[in-house]
Amino acid sequence: MFFYYIYHMRKKYTIKDIAELAGVSKGTVDRVIHKRGKVSEKALIDVTRILEEIDYKPNLIARNLKNNKVYSICVLIPDYHLDDYWLSCKEGIESVKQEFASFDIQIKTLLYHSKDVNSFLQKSNEVLALKPDAVLMVPSFQKESETIINLLANQDIVVSIFNNNIPNNKIFNFVGQDLIKSGRIAAKLFDLILGNGKVAILYIGANFKNATYFHEKDQGFKEYIKQTDTALSSVTQTFSSENLELELTNFLSQNPDVKGIFVTNSKTYMVAKLIKKHNLKDIKLIGYDLLEENITYLKNNTIQFLIHQNAKHQIHLGLTNLIEYFMFSKKTPKRNLLPINIINSENLSSYTQKETIYE
Repeated sequence: MFFYYIYHMRKKYTIKDIAELAGVSKGTVDRVIHKRGKVSEKALIDVTRILEEIDYKPNLIARNLKNNKVYSICVLIPDYHLDDYWLSCKEGIESVKQEFASFDIQIKTLLYHSKDVNSFLQKSNEVLALKPDAVLMVPSFQKESETIINLLANQDIVVSIFNNNIPNNKIFNFVGQDLIKSGRIAAKLFDLILGNGKVAILYIGANFKNATYFHEKDQGFKEYIKQTDTALSSVTQTFSSENLELELTNFLSQNPDVKGIFVTNSKTYMVAKLIKKHNLKDIKLIGYDLLEENITYLKNNTIQFLIHQNAKHQIHLGLTNLIEYFMFSKKTPKRNLLPINIINSENLSSYTQKETIYE
């Protein structure tokens, strides 16, 4: 019975399939699902029993059973083999595939190098060639992303984005945090733990000018300083991940008045490692994301706070929005702004336990 149940949970059903299982006509199944027309008591019982056994809810799947269309969605994201931040996206995609396994949805993932614009363009062109019904993408490179989004929209392909937003009226849905507010929150945290002094806002990586997420966080941080009576000041600095230790050590020696460091991406652990190595205990550190290495330094208080962006939930919600739009014509908001979760060593355990996704 268990294997029967699992099989029927994963099978994609049409009206014809349900009719054969119930031993009735397709017309009878249609009348039961839509609650219209006359149906014998026996047929009603038989069809209802099959729908219950395969765990379908008729009011949710009626449109899918009726049109029998197979929808395809391409997911275009940075390569999680090269950057651990995106690894949770793989889990998010798999959870969506399992959740909607009984529906005619095909999800294909294409990975690009987050530091290589040519890799992004190559994978984007592959997406264009596939001509899917929809694309969910991370617009890592603003200028190139705008071009790709316009090309996709011109082919009547629905385009959603997540993680960082860019201005384009052809975007169907954005899922992520308000990154300007995220920067303001980081400034507020430094205000609370420092009270005064200089904070270095760091960007670690390539393509600084094209990284919209960094500029929005940087803007938010500086807005807070300008619009409040804080005694904080800030300086913005960019570093390469390859030469971070040398570049950051030189920077700190030239700026001995720096009392805090705000890392605007998930590479916070790289700075924490240097702080620990050189015993820079007076420097307070705030960054992003619950990577294992970040968690280690959060636990030993080298990192004071992490802002949790929750990429897994972002991609799960982005895909769910697209699927429910296609399958059920569900109205989708232009933006799903997610909570900005502040993590420290005291509340960490509530975020690192097995995660349940709530819609």
